[in-house]
Amino acid sequence: MNMFWLNPRAPKLTHQQQQRLDELPIPAPPGAVPLCKQRLVVLDLETTGLHLKRDKVISIGAVTIENGAIDYSQQFECTLRRHVEITESVLIHGIAPSELAKGEAPEEALLSFMEFVGDSVILAFHAPFDQRMLARALKQELGYSLKHSFLDVADLAPMLFPEAAVRRSGLDSWLSHFKIQMPQRHHAAADAMATAEIALILLNRAQRKGIGQIDELAQALGSWQRSRKAASLSI
Repeated sequence: MNMFWLNPRAPKLTHQQQQRLDELPIPAPPGAVPLCKQRLVVLDLETTGLHLKRDKVISIGAVTIENGAIDYSQQFECTLRRHVEITESVLIHGIAPSELAKGEAPEEALLSFMEFVGDSVILAFHAPFDQRMLARALKQELGYSLKHSFLDVADLAPMLFPEAAVRRSGLDSWLSHFKIQMPQRHHAAADAMATAEIALILLNRAQRKGIGQIDELAQALGSWQRSRKAASLSI
């Protein structure tokens, strides 16, 4: 039920949008599902900047990994309707203010994206940023609390390839390391595809290391991240 009448600051959704929101599946923590069977949504957001509380999501790109491969029939791409000034970030993304003004209404774009995600685990490069920006946008536009599990490809890569010399580098460095050619970059859909290409290599490596299930991968990553944090604090 839309409780706007009780809370005047709540998002104004249509009855149909509220019904769709209510029907979204409730995600569960990663379970004992083989990596080759787990549906994964690889996400990339373009934002007006890097400030977590001030900047806004302006574009969403996502692709699905299922049955151990990128499913090209399951992709998501959407520009959100925003009224923003020309910034360096917008110029990098190549999204002009006029294009943003013609984008999809934020509540509709975000609702459609969450329907696309379903209850899947989400992968992203530097996932904490995307997770927090998406969570904030969902709360503001839909009153929705994001509870999906995220795995950070930027941490999975050095965890699974500790011998690589690009341990703390960005997406371009890992693309170069794995010799993946991506003609387009700095665009949500293209960056999501680039991240998915890397993710396939990482999932294959994980299975060869004996990590066969998504919960095992999540646990291994959590342990690796805690160890790295502890090591940095001890320096």
